[in-house]
Amino acid sequence: MSVIDLSSIFVEEQQIPEQHRLMEEVHQREYLSNGEMLPWNGEVHTVLSPVCIKTAQGLKRKVIGTYPLCTEKESFEALDAAVAAYDNGRGIWPTMSVADRIDCVDKFTQRIILKKDEVVKLLMWEIGKSHADSVKEFDRTVEYIYATIDALKDLDRQSSKFSIEQGIVAQIRRSPLGVVLCMGPFNYPLNETFTTLIPALIMGNTLLFKPPKHGTLLHYPLLEAFRDCFPKGVVNTIYGRGNKIIPGLMQSGKINVLTLIGSSKVADELKKLHPKVNRLRAILGLDAKNAAIITANADLKLAVQETLLGSLSFNGQRCTALKIVFVHRTLADAFLELLAEAVAKLKYGMPWEDGVAITPLPEAHKPAYLKECIDDAIAHGARVVNENGGLSNESFFYPAIIYPVNKEMKLWEEEQFGPVIPVVPFDDLEETIEYLIDSTHGQQVSIFSNDDEEIAGLIDPLVNQVSRVNINCQCQRGPDVFPFTGRKDSAEGTLSVVDALRSFSIRSLVATKLNDTNKHLLNAIVEGNSSNFLSTKFLF
Repeated sequence: MSVIDLSSIFVEEQQIPEQHRLMEEVHQREYLSNGEMLPWNGEVHTVLSPVCIKTAQGLKRKVIGTYPLCTEKESFEALDAAVAAYDNGRGIWPTMSVADRIDCVDKFTQRIILKKDEVVKLLMWEIGKSHADSVKEFDRTVEYIYATIDALKDLDRQSSKFSIEQGIVAQIRRSPLGVVLCMGPFNYPLNETFTTLIPALIMGNTLLFKPPKHGTLLHYPLLEAFRDCFPKGVVNTIYGRGNKIIPGLMQSGKINVLTLIGSSKVADELKKLHPKVNRLRAILGLDAKNAAIITANADLKLAVQETLLGSLSFNGQRCTALKIVFVHRTLADAFLELLAEAVAKLKYGMPWEDGVAITPLPEAHKPAYLKECIDDAIAHGARVVNENGGLSNESFFYPAIIYPVNKEMKLWEEEQFGPVIPVVPFDDLEETIEYLIDSTHGQQVSIFSNDDEEIAGLIDPLVNQVSRVNINCQCQRGPDVFPFTGRKDSAEGTLSVVDALRSFSIRSLVATKLNDTNKHLLNAIVEGNSSNFLSTKFLF
């Protein structure tokens, strides 16, 4: 076995290509609240990159900058601003016409496009995402915003007519819910955050926005666009340690919608803090332990290719990643050999390198946790299949294929969220179905087989365990027009371009008896354009 030298992937600062070098540290000393960029002179958090730099003193994580660690006082001021801007549904933003809200979001999008290079560079340095994937995340976010605008126009066009039933005439539209607390994840700190933030915003809600712990500074260049493109108090940022500033916000009872992409444990705790839980709507993207099922009738080459992508894209740090692989025992040896060969061909290194697939991990504790999982698996009878699997140096962890995994191991049920691929041999497909039934997670599954009857026999039980069954391909969120959700502890609510608009709003209607007097009233309101809700305007 040839042991690779992981220390060689880290370089001295002057060896970093100039276009990717972080020329200046970003020291954020302001935050957006109640329509103003307010100065901050208190405690700050130092942001360390997963990228280590070679120095005379050894490897050191690159300091990217700092951001405010605000207190409960500032978070409550932001909450008050959002509550005032909503004003029980009477504020400028919730009563604004759909066309005008769309115009604000469009102007905002044009502003943030000008910040693309800055945001992409911070994405790369803050979370270790490859430059190519960082560009892709930014572009996909812009595409998502424009798709949301188009979807809202379509929804509004459908709502621009009156319905007449049993002598009652009504117009049915969607109206906002109130104040939204929005918290995104570190793995897609821009895209995943905006897939909840933008639909919540465009539907007329006001926001408290807490950036993720890893991936905070990349939002700083966007704050002025938020300030300038939306009415005062509509978008407010909160910074600080979540366990100190979030509980009080929930206990206030003034949060109408909780949107969180993260841990189910955290979501459970936060929901319980709300004094009137029936008034709280939750849109949550939570834990997942997506399985691949490779049957005896699978195309082995395709299964290996998709397993590689599904388990190791962005180092396996995706909720939709394949996190456990079931392979029929008759194919296990061949599958493992091909998978190990494929992993060995992956380029590993720094985020700015062309074609890099495996990069440093942003969570400081993650390499130690992954090693703990591997050691536990070995203690229960598994082995590391691939050369150099599980080697680590500082923030970098080389992918490991672990086999045979069984239910005594942490990797059986814990979501590793990193470059470790647990592989389980099976003899009977019922074993895989039972695993998914017993699992606390229920997001997606991938089935690999070329036998139509076999696939049909898996589809019917599995669609009642997970929200998406993928045939001969990896698990994934996209396309964004498809519903994205999960069962059990994996999600609450449904996201997609259209579903998100519905998730952050409620159907409301204006109705009256159909008689001459009321006809005259409705026509006068519509023709006079005196109501933004009761309107037959047609958006193009």
